[in-house]
Amino acid sequence: MQTAFQLHPIIFFSSRKNSIKSDGWMKLGGWNSSRLGVTARGQSLRFLAPIHKTRLFVISNTDDGHQYAPVLEEDNNTNHAPCSEPETFFSKWSPPRYLWRGLSVLVLAGQVIIRTLKGKVHWKNTLQQLERVGPKSVGVCLLTSAFVGMAFTIQFVREFTRLGLNRSVGGVLALAFSRELSPVVTSVVVAGRIGSAFAAELGTMQVSEQTDTLRVLGSNPVDYLVTPRVIASSLALPFLTLMCFTMGMASSALLADGVYGISINIILDSAQRALQSWDIISAMIKSQVFGMIISIVSCAWGVTTMGGAKGVGESTTSAVVISLVGIFMADFALSYCFFQGAGDSLKNCV
Repeated sequence: MQTAFQLHPIIFFSSRKNSIKSDGWMKLGGWNSSRLGVTARGQSLRFLAPIHKTRLFVISNTDDGHQYAPVLEEDNNTNHAPCSEPETFFSKWSPPRYLWRGLSVLVLAGQVIIRTLKGKVHWKNTLQQLERVGPKSVGVCLLTSAFVGMAFTIQFVREFTRLGLNRSVGGVLALAFSRELSPVVTSVVVAGRIGSAFAAELGTMQVSEQTDTLRVLGSNPVDYLVTPRVIASSLALPFLTLMCFTMGMASSALLADGVYGISINIILDSAQRALQSWDIISAMIKSQVFGMIISIVSCAWGVTTMGGAKGVGESTTSAVVISLVGIFMADFALSYCFFQGAGDSLKNCV
């Protein structure tokens, strides 16, 4: 028995009104409702379908007199909606990452100042961060300051001895440590130890969406995470600087006495004559500013981390580098403001 087929091409569009009926036994529903219904021989089948254009062929089968409509080809067109706005250069432009990260530092600093003035500070977390920045950083800061002081002493004490300026050694050491070496060295050590930890912690919390969890729980991430770290760094750095100044002077005096034969009493008397109260105050102001720079930059780089574990590593490294650059720039600006004109601090110890 031979079977004869007849092809009847039909174009079916996605419209609510369009349907195909063949002898009352097959029906294709409109696709605007995203539902396609087929009823055949008392059985029904319904399924969801996207909006697209389909070409159907109705094939007549002379054996049983029924017809079926297989789908032979489909034309998908997802661009149904025309572009309402013309594309411009600024529609595809996005600011560089370093630019909006720099702006985030300023925004975060403003938020910290405002929230602190309003008294919205998480004091328990602040005490924990203060212990972390202060007592747990004393050892490495003192060790670094001792060796920096001894290295600085070797560089110029023998030159002063050759010129007969033994009584000026203590004054030069005191001025160098109080005005420059102690604040900068302490801040560099803290930036490497604490700043990197701040950036890594907040970056991990950001990529793991823990900061979003804090918002859901009703806590402000700035109050709970950023402000305690900024306050702790600003309070701990001045005391660390004073301790480093004492350690640097002690190590330099011991080295000068043991190697170059300059008495410790001469060095201490010269330092007392050269030092003024403003030298110590300026060192504390510098270290406090440096602490704010380290904490704000590290926290800003942490909360803007993207890209998983790789992004956390990049943010940590970048935060330390930017913090060091900010420290040196702030050191120049503050030194220019604090110490202008010719100095006369050493005239009393010559």
